Amino acid sequence: MINRIILAAGLVASAIVVDGSTASASDPLAVAQVWNYNYSMNRPWHGNYYNQNYGQPLALVVPPTAHMRQTYSWGVSQNKTYPIYHQFGRSANSPGAASQGQFMGTPNWPSHTDQFGTYYVRGPW
Repeated sequence: MINRIILAAGLVASAIVVDGSTASASDPLAVAQVWNYNYSMNRPWHGNYYNQNYGQPLALVVPPTAHMRQTYSWGVSQNKTYPIYHQFGRSANSPGAASQGQFMGTPNWPSHTDQFGTYYVRGPW
C-alpha cells in the first residue's frame, strides 16, 4: 500500500515537472530567447564587411541549438565570445543584405575574423 502511495506521489510530481517546462519568466532559456528575438528585430544580421567571393556579407547557417560564436584577433589577444542572435524563419527566401558598395572589403592584412565577411545565423529547423 505504501509503495502505491509513493508511486502515485512520484507520478504527480513528475507530471508537475513536465507541465512546468513551458516558457516562463523565471526560465533562463526562455528569457534568452526573448532577448535574442528583441535584439535581432532591431539590428542587421551582418557586419560592416563583405565576403570577397560574393561581394556582400555571407550568412553561415549553423544549427538552431548553437548559441555562441567565437571571434579571433591577431596580435594582442582580443578573442571574444558573443551570442548568436539572428535566426532564419522557415519562410525566409533570402537574407536581404544591403546593396553592393555599402560594405568594406577584407583588408590586405586582416586583423580580425569579422573582417572576412562571414556571419553566423541560426537555422530554422
